[in-house]
Amino acid sequence: MEQEHAPVVDHSAATGAADAAHAAALPVIGPFDLNDPTFWAFIGLLIFIGLVIYMKVPKTITKSLDDRAVKITSELAAAEALRKEAEAKLAEVQKRAAEAEADAKAIVESARREAEQLAVAAEAALVSRIATREKMAEERIARAESDAIRDVKLAAVQTASRAAAAILTEQLSGKSGDDEFAKGLAAVTKALA
Repeated sequence: MEQEHAPVVDHSAATGAADAAHAAALPVIGPFDLNDPTFWAFIGLLIFIGLVIYMKVPKTITKSLDDRAVKITSELAAAEALRKEAEAKLAEVQKRAAEAEADAKAIVESARREAEQLAVAAEAALVSRIATREKMAEERIARAESDAIRDVKLAAVQTASRAAAAILTEQLSGKSGDDEFAKGLAAVTKALA
């Protein structure tokens, strides 16, 4: 069997021929090769940059960034003002809390002193009432004793008078008995008075 050989194609030669045909289509101007894709990318970049500058995109971007910076600055200033206001309110609340605590302590201390004073006053009033009642009881007892002594003396005088009257009536009769009775009664009355 015979083998068939495929014809060998030189690709480098074919590519070189195509490049040569293409190179022949665009001329070379100075150092720039118009057939080079890098050259055309560079030209596209220059056109893009030119359009960007022509359309004032940098100014628009700069203005937008400046506006955003101004907005951020104003927001920061507002936040700072709010922070200062919050700190002032916090300080005010802390001051009021301290004042309220001091007032509460003063009220408690005042109430304690007042309670102590009331306790002392109540104790003094109680002692005074007890002393007054003791004095009144002693006076009642003394009055009762004096009334009892007077009643006993009166009862004794009456008994003695009756006894003396009975004795004298038995022993004395008539005018001399009456004189003696009057003298005895006067002596007893004088002694009791």
